[in-house]
Amino acid sequence: MNENEQKAGSVADQKSKIRERYKGINPDELDVIPAIPQEDIFAVENEQRVAVYARVSTDDPRQTSSYELQKNHYHDVISKSPNWKLVQIYADEGISGTSLQHRDQFKLMIEDCKKGQIDLIVTKSVSRFARNVVDCIGYVRELLALPHPVGVFFETERLNTFDPKSEMVLSFMATLAQEESHTKSEIMNASIEMRFRRGIFLTPILLGYDHDEDGNLIINEGEAKIVKLIFMMYLNGCTCQEIADTLTELGCETKKGNTVWSPGSILQILQNERHCGDVLAHKTYTPNYLNHKSKKNMQNRPQYRKRDHHEAIISRDDFIAVQRLISNAKYGNKGILPQLKVIPGGVLKGFVSINPRWAGFKGTDYMNASSSVYDGTEQSGPSSGHVEVKSGEFDLRGYEIARSQFFDSTDRITVTFSQGDIRFSTPAVRKLDSTLVELLIHPKKLVFAVRNAGKDCRNAMQWSKKKDGKNSPREISGTAFLPTLYALLCWNDDCRYRITGVKRGSGNDAVLLFNLSEPEIFIPNDKVGAPDADPAVKPFTDNQQRNVRAYPPDWADTFGSNYYSHAQAEELAGFTGRKNQDTSHAPVTYNDTDIQVTSKNDIEKNIKQIMSDMKENTDEHTDKR
Repeated sequence: MNENEQKAGSVADQKSKIRERYKGINPDELDVIPAIPQEDIFAVENEQRVAVYARVSTDDPRQTSSYELQKNHYHDVISKSPNWKLVQIYADEGISGTSLQHRDQFKLMIEDCKKGQIDLIVTKSVSRFARNVVDCIGYVRELLALPHPVGVFFETERLNTFDPKSEMVLSFMATLAQEESHTKSEIMNASIEMRFRRGIFLTPILLGYDHDEDGNLIINEGEAKIVKLIFMMYLNGCTCQEIADTLTELGCETKKGNTVWSPGSILQILQNERHCGDVLAHKTYTPNYLNHKSKKNMQNRPQYRKRDHHEAIISRDDFIAVQRLISNAKYGNKGILPQLKVIPGGVLKGFVSINPRWAGFKGTDYMNASSSVYDGTEQSGPSSGHVEVKSGEFDLRGYEIARSQFFDSTDRITVTFSQGDIRFSTPAVRKLDSTLVELLIHPKKLVFAVRNAGKDCRNAMQWSKKKDGKNSPREISGTAFLPTLYALLCWNDDCRYRITGVKRGSGNDAVLLFNLSEPEIFIPNDKVGAPDADPAVKPFTDNQQRNVRAYPPDWADTFGSNYYSHAQAEELAGFTGRKNQDTSHAPVTYNDTDIQVTSKNDIEKNIKQIMSDMKENTDEHTDKR
């Protein structure tokens, strides 16, 4: 017998033995111990403590019928089952099923189950129990795992969780319920979006307005006085707390009839654009339909603005001024209305004075302020870059001025911008013999400048402090202004930017100039190579450090900047070819023709008149009583 035949015989023997073994034994020789039979909830002899869970998703009065019908139905069902004893009907009214948030009755029911007070939960359907797959399956499993297991019976689906085969079906049904909720949410959002696109806006109740028969906003004269008083007092320098205290003292009523006012309610009124006749739709959005948490719409979704949608109580200019005051109040500048100032002449013509603590202005505001001092024939931006070499002159086209950024930065004049502060290098602060300076920017030429400032300068910043008789840098907080600068220059919020500068002039006319178009970039190590990393940024140092130093891509194949481009960069601020380099021109207020804020005298008159009218009305009501 060869080797293959031996293997075949061995396999056949093994199979024969297996078949013989699996024939089993004589059943008469086996004692079977039966399992305890599972209770049939529909035909039980012992008493079952039954809880009912009902839910309707809105507070609409029309939903009350659904809510009451559910309760009445289960009263009848349980009364017809002699072995069922109703523990309680747990009902959440006006609550969504996609989240457990605010479902107080549901949570109470689960706690009662854990206390052993319930044997069975009966509910209309899976969607009534939960529209969230995780919550639905999670709670069913948790209830079954209790020392005293609790089942859930879904009436519509005829599904009983005591059945071990029910979980797969339940998972499928819960997924359908969740997706149904998602679909409804998408349909509702699409419907609202279409309304907004057609200029059909939601107009909820608002202090100062009533609704006419068609749902349009019409002014309520009595409430409008309260709104106007709030805005006038804020423009006059009062805080939200002071305004709230005044209205409470005057006995003014909120839209809901309360006579006690809070600073939060005052702030909401001040920030509501409807008081100036406009409507801005989509101020918030809900990114996750499961948790229903709304987020402020920072251009994550389209917004829709309709000007002059209804009659205004407050002028649009006063409203804009109030928003700027509110923005500045966040940075400790309470009651100060910020103003942009621009230098009208001299070598710093077109530069806008910066107060890093002031918010409320956008990049376009700085652009418009800078352009306002030019007559249209002057060049306010960078030159075209075209160079013509005259006969007899050296032709330096193709030659480059080495970039100082490639060398040691210890002795360089630099300024570093981050989202939080502005920092100057030690050589920079020692170039100007002053601890107070004024920061300037030319938004079109992309030049940042620093000049000496006196104590009377409204925008004077302390950029240094004396240490051992020498000036040492002091960081300047710029959380209000820097987001605007980053947006203007299209900088990445996660990065720091360092600019190398030069000193021009001497004495009181000395000024530091920084070309904002040529920054060194410091990228956090964890952002290098990330999927959202900017491909137009090249690493300059290795990525073993905390921040990776990088440079713009057009530096990659050059040693420096073109000679003529370098000369033009200095010429941007007019510091070449002029004998009189006057840098002392005082900035003038940029008069934005679009904003005409109510004068201080008129504000005070309005406040006195409104408060007088309110006191008269209060006295009349008192006399009638």
